[in-house]
Amino acid sequence: MIRKATTADIDTILNITKACANHMIMHNILQWNTNYPKRESFENDVTRQELYILELENIVIGCIVISTLMDDEYIPIKWLTPNANNSYIHRLAIHPEHQGQGYAQKLMDYAEDTIRTHKIASVRLDTFSQNTRNQKFYERRGYQKLGNIYFPKQSEHPFYCYELIF
Repeated sequence: MIRKATTADIDTILNITKACANHMIMHNILQWNTNYPKRESFENDVTRQELYILELENIVIGCIVISTLMDDEYIPIKWLTPNANNSYIHRLAIHPEHQGQGYAQKLMDYAEDTIRTHKIASVRLDTFSQNTRNQKFYERRGYQKLGNIYFPKQSEHPFYCYELIF
């Protein structure tokens, strides 16, 4: 089941993202750390009603943010569509114990279907340049890689921006 998250879900979500960060670090992917993602980000997501969780037998195993707000870091990217009618995916996470079972696909299907119903022109997101698994995941879904951005508090390596046009 996928539903909007509440503030009561944030501790569980932070446990999931911490487990994901540790899992990535074990595989030399230094994408998430103590600087990101933070509680404040998830609190803001809940306030804006943009944070969704995936439950399996009443246990939260993943999350995704579906936003209409464009981060300033995205401004220099030459997007395929005008900056007017777009959605942004952030903080997609599935607990490592449940990865590789199609749950990230399920959250992305939900996000893309939700966005389509609102007549949004495209979906935009970024993923870490050192995380080839994520890059392949998005490219198989039809996302086009468009440019690089940097989050210095997370890594010296770039993050790749992607867009999917509907």
